[in-house]
Amino acid sequence: MKLKQVATRVMAVNLAGLIFMVAANGAEAKGCIKGAAVGAVAGHVAGHHAVVGAAAGCVVGHHLAKKKQQEDLRQRHEQPQSAPAPPRALPPPKTSSAQSVST
Repeated sequence: MKLKQVATRVMAVNLAGLIFMVAANGAEAKGCIKGAAVGAVAGHVAGHHAVVGAAAGCVVGHHLAKKKQQEDLRQRHEQPQSAPAPPRALPPPKTSSAQSVST
């Protein structure tokens, strides 16, 4: 085998291992899979550096997902809570006609 073929296979195995590790730890992998896919395509198009692009895409995707999650959390805390309705005022007491006439 040529050196380039060996290096390509080693990178493919490393990428597969990365994907399996990320899949096993799904709670912390938000954005990583999507970023890795985009990065791999971009890296391949940019000069056959799909593995490097996938790794960089995973990092960037995870960062953006975490940033979005923090922004959503911040917006939830900033929204005004629905205030309880103010108490209704009591109607004025009725006066009888006998009290209004004073001698």
